Amino acid sequence: MADKQKSSPTPFSLRLTFEERAALEAAAGSEPLGRYIRKKVLGEDVAERKPYGKSPVKDHIALGRVLAGLGQSRLSNNLNQLARAVNSGSLPVTPDTDADLREACDDIRQIRSDLIRALGLQQEIQP
Repeated sequence: MADKQKSSPTPFSLRLTFEERAALEAAAGSEPLGRYIRKKVLGEDVAERKPYGKSPVKDHIALGRVLAGLGQSRLSNNLNQLARAVNSGSLPVTPDTDADLREACDDIRQIRSDLIRALGLQQEIQP
């Protein structure tokens, strides 16, 4: 019996007419209907429920920057060309090549940082 209490409770279904549901939704306002019904049945001391199916995104602005940056960049194409040149031995090592590679690395670091922030993860300190 103790194991049963630790697992998440099974859902309870309640059939309502269209009118009954509409009246409850109107009374609930912006509050989720399930929470409103629990409060009405169990009182104001109802435990908060863990939200399910929510997006892991914590910062939509940071995620937007990442997606915009990926959309505007030619990172994947450029990295593929660089890998092909390295594998064939035809990558010239010039100051321009070095600068381009460093800029690409900086862009990738910024995208990584924005993704970590957008997902609400802890960013490790980099040396």
